[in-house]
Amino acid sequence: MKKIERKKASKKGLILQRAATMFRERGFAASSMRDLAETVGIEAASLYNHIRSKNEILESICFDVANIFNEKIQEVESGRQSNINKIESLLRFHIEQMVDNYENVIVSDREWRHLDEPYRANFQNQRRTYRKRFAAIIEDGIVKGEIRRIDAATAVLIMLHAINGIESWHRSKVKMNADELANNMIRILIDGLRKPA
Repeated sequence: MKKIERKKASKKGLILQRAATMFRERGFAASSMRDLAETVGIEAASLYNHIRSKNEILESICFDVANIFNEKIQEVESGRQSNINKIESLLRFHIEQMVDNYENVIVSDREWRHLDEPYRANFQNQRRTYRKRFAAIIEDGIVKGEIRRIDAATAVLIMLHAINGIESWHRSKVKMNADELANNMIRILIDGLRKPA
């Protein structure tokens, strides 16, 4: 990659990062390209050298996050471990993303409804499919006697909503470290699934 291209790519990365923070704090609708240019420290006109529109930024954030999660669930599905271990692996990954990739995950979860079509329908379909794939792992665990008889779709929603609650951990003044947080959450969520011996 040439020096100019590298510089442009790193500037675009900075724009996406600052946009994610702004969209999380203000919401997509209340954020403007002018505000974003000011935050990045460039002229509004220069912003368009790196990005075409506010919607393009949201598309990039949402689909980058979707790709990360789709790659992970594909890796987990193809593994040979027990279903309980597959679920633990997915939950740990979700927690890790909420700790390390927080801004993007929150924006993709809350602001995707502002995507233009056909991106909105595509993203919504990916969310729905991901949850079904997660639920299928739970259902397989029920069939194999690893997991208690529960409604798998409801279990997925409860677990993912619990992990989204990590947002309050980010705001907390006194917080446990990320590993301790993950271990506590996994213990509570997995023990709720595990079939008693």
